Amino acid sequence: MTLKAVPFSERERAAFIERVFAEGKRLYRDLPWRGIDDAYQVLVSEVMLQQTQVSRVLKYWEPFCALFPTIDALAAADTALVLEQWQGLGYNRRALALKRAAEICSVEYAGQLPQTSEELRTLPGVGAASAAGVLVFAHNRPAVYIETNVRTAFIHEFFPEAERVTDKELFPLVKATCSPDEPRAWYYALLDYGWHLKQVTTNPSRKSAHYAKQSAFIGSRRQKRAELLRCVLHAPDGIEVGALYAKLNAFEAREKRGAVDRATFDSLIDDLLSEGFFYLQDDTLRCS
Repeated sequence: MTLKAVPFSERERAAFIERVFAEGKRLYRDLPWRGIDDAYQVLVSEVMLQQTQVSRVLKYWEPFCALFPTIDALAAADTALVLEQWQGLGYNRRALALKRAAEICSVEYAGQLPQTSEELRTLPGVGAASAAGVLVFAHNRPAVYIETNVRTAFIHEFFPEAERVTDKELFPLVKATCSPDEPRAWYYALLDYGWHLKQVTTNPSRKSAHYAKQSAFIGSRRQKRAELLRCVLHAPDGIEVGALYAKLNAFEAREKRGAVDRATFDSLIDDLLSEGFFYLQDDTLRCS
């Protein structure tokens, strides 16, 4: 049963803020997407960081932003090229959603991101945390930003004996501590403090009601999808469905696994078609 946090006194709030700022200064991570005011490039970092470790995103963010430096550049790019740049980062739906968001912004917002959380959240792939991240990190505007490291810090401090802590319970605490004068610096400190706690304690974010352990990738449906996408991306003239099925089973054999049955293969292809990764023409699959 979740224990309810004791409401802040002003003294407790001030002490917590002082401690986090001090720890944040000591633990500061100099990441390339920090300290910039380009809202689009901040959004790219926020989307890449969804369900993905910083160490992996560091390899992708700068090359992606160099190739697609503006919303208009991403909107105009071939989908296949965007997906190629995303390969290895995982959760490829994020790349499609980001490109679709860029296409909307290019047409409806003159190549800029909208300025409010409500408008940002209407874009594909942009949820509450990503919208808040843009406001805080690009515009230095206060917002309630809740992600895994923020959860870690607050659960560690205020719910040490609790289980299944909800974001609804964290929301008023996060809101009460967000500095109206320096929200960007505050969340950098909070993120670095939460990241540090994961290294030195049993991960407090596991006590979050929103925590889900990532399933194994090797041998999974996700890995098969990724291999199918890789094969189609490397076939600029397209690839026949039967040939793609053979390539997937050759990959499975190299991984010392049995063949994929045709029903599973067909369902994977159906998913990728419906999500907009591929289109089918004359029994040949091509990237959208």
